[in-house]
Amino acid sequence: MEKANNLWPDKVTICEVGLRDGLQNEKKIVSLEEKLQLLHAVVAAGIKVIEVGSFVHPKAVPAMADTDKLVQAMEKVDGVEYRVLVPNLKGVERAFAAGLSKVKLTVSASEAHCINNFNKKPLEMMEAFTSCVDFVAQHNMEVSGAISTSFGCPFQGKVPVEQVENVVRGFLKLGITELSLSDTTGMANPRQVFELGSHMKKTFPQVKWVMHFHNTRDMALANIVAGMQAGITVFDGAFAGLGGCPFAPGASGNVATEDVIHMLHEMGIDTGIDLEKAIVTARLAEQMVGHQTGGAVLKAGRCEDLTKQQAQRQNNK
Repeated sequence: MEKANNLWPDKVTICEVGLRDGLQNEKKIVSLEEKLQLLHAVVAAGIKVIEVGSFVHPKAVPAMADTDKLVQAMEKVDGVEYRVLVPNLKGVERAFAAGLSKVKLTVSASEAHCINNFNKKPLEMMEAFTSCVDFVAQHNMEVSGAISTSFGCPFQGKVPVEQVENVVRGFLKLGITELSLSDTTGMANPRQVFELGSHMKKTFPQVKWVMHFHNTRDMALANIVAGMQAGITVFDGAFAGLGGCPFAPGASGNVATEDVIHMLHEMGIDTGIDLEKAIVTARLAEQMVGHQTGGAVLKAGRCEDLTKQQAQRQNNK
């Protein structure tokens, strides 16, 4: 079959967010030693962009209380981007003190979500980001942005495109040009993803776009396909499909990293990641949290494995 090069990318970048978004909502607090083991496994699989944690108040997200120690203890591998999520200037300062050079700032596109959680509108929240950006510039760091509830909000419902655009312009005004469109509670659908992604790429061509999907309603892989059709080639995933947001009702697990890799490889799209090692990482994570997770490949195995098993049966006859 001839490949339609105009429809699918040759390569996709996957950012592993399991150590942050995957573990932050787990009942069991994964130890520092276990996090280091997971981080080593993620790097060994060939993943080049990793969100290792967040610098938030430990009472708000207890699972992230040891992020400073994790960053200081981890072995930084050349060619791998390590970043943390930060809510404010104090978070940026902690990241710098720990030895990290990249941070991510996040704000909700939904006014209802922002007001409910922070008693501020999105653009009011972003006013505080000026000091963060100034610190980053002065200390030779990098900063990216995430726009949560880009596709829907548990309080507001559908989020108008204009609200998303307003947040994008706010980030651009700050000089931030790497932005993630995040489906915080898994409300997105493929048509919406394609239309919003296409619109954002056309309206803001200077932005490096990332998409972040939760699999709450089992549409994350379909949404990634729609995102690729819109021209997006960078997506977040979390090992074993772990995750959820403590501040967004109904935000269950992220799309499983290994499921995304498996789908892309079956489609002939390169990720630069060793799928077998990614599956090992997911199994390790599942063991650490102590319960079955949402990853499909962990349950069913790879399509390639099924083919090999069938061929072996034929040879044994």
